[in-house]
Amino acid sequence: MSRQLRIKLLVTGDDFGYCQQRDKGIVECFHANTLSNVSLIINGSSAANAVSLAKRYNIPIGLHANLSEGFPVCSELKKKSTIINCQGVFHGKMGIRRMLSQGRLNMSEVRKELCAQISLFQQLTGHNPQHMDGHQHIHVLPGICEVFAQVLEENQILYTRIPVELGLHRCFWITEGLMEFYKGIEKDALNAAEIFRRHGIRWPDLYIGLSTMGKNMSTSNIQEAIRYGICSIQSSISTISESSNSVSIELMTHPGYPSIPEEGGCGEGPDGFSQSRERLHELEVLKSTSLWSFFLGYGIELCSFKDL
Repeated sequence: MSRQLRIKLLVTGDDFGYCQQRDKGIVECFHANTLSNVSLIINGSSAANAVSLAKRYNIPIGLHANLSEGFPVCSELKKKSTIINCQGVFHGKMGIRRMLSQGRLNMSEVRKELCAQISLFQQLTGHNPQHMDGHQHIHVLPGICEVFAQVLEENQILYTRIPVELGLHRCFWITEGLMEFYKGIEKDALNAAEIFRRHGIRWPDLYIGLSTMGKNMSTSNIQEAIRYGICSIQSSISTISESSNSVSIELMTHPGYPSIPEEGGCGEGPDGFSQSRERLHELEVLKSTSLWSFFLGYGIELCSFKDL
């Protein structure tokens, strides 16, 4: 890795506001200087608490738009709409993908819900989201990404996330089934990128997070992902500006303490991943001295979207 290259690293803690155990862990990582940015899940049970923490500690905050877990924010969509099931909750990570493939999602309802989530974010924080991505990568799904891009442009939200990770094919520790899902995400993201670009939406030069999620996170895996990604694009003048000689990277993370079964979530209780020790594992890696030393040793600058 070239020491002359200026590396701007955005370490984003997703699902801020999901539960107080998540919020506590994210704040600890921010104070440890290995997390620099958060994405608020606005229909989370502790969204208001999370916003209060962000204000108190001056944590840069964006919106983690949610169309797959829990209850909608838009009041007119809560009783009957295509974005909820018969129990009145979103269709789930795989359910929304099935609805899309069957052509059963009303995109005007998707738009209303996204706008309602932005409006609630503005009410709670007093400002626009610095960036807006999607819970469980719903923002890059076919059809939804067009609406998502339009809503971002209309609300002057300049940044999103494109979950395409260079070197993912080299990650032997990812199971076959999970790898298939990840490849689907990347295929959708590559198609969505062109749509976002047409609407003037931007994103960091590199994305990392699929290969380092949950139990797969380690200092060595993060180091290797950063090294591989930078080496892959270092000579590309279309990606790295010659004038700034810098590259921006977003590392997606999910730190926190395990959720309590009766608390947290987005209205229907926390999911299995949130109750597992994998969240705590991510927290421990992010708070480790070895990771902080790696950032420091390579002159990596932690930043948020407002610094790009």
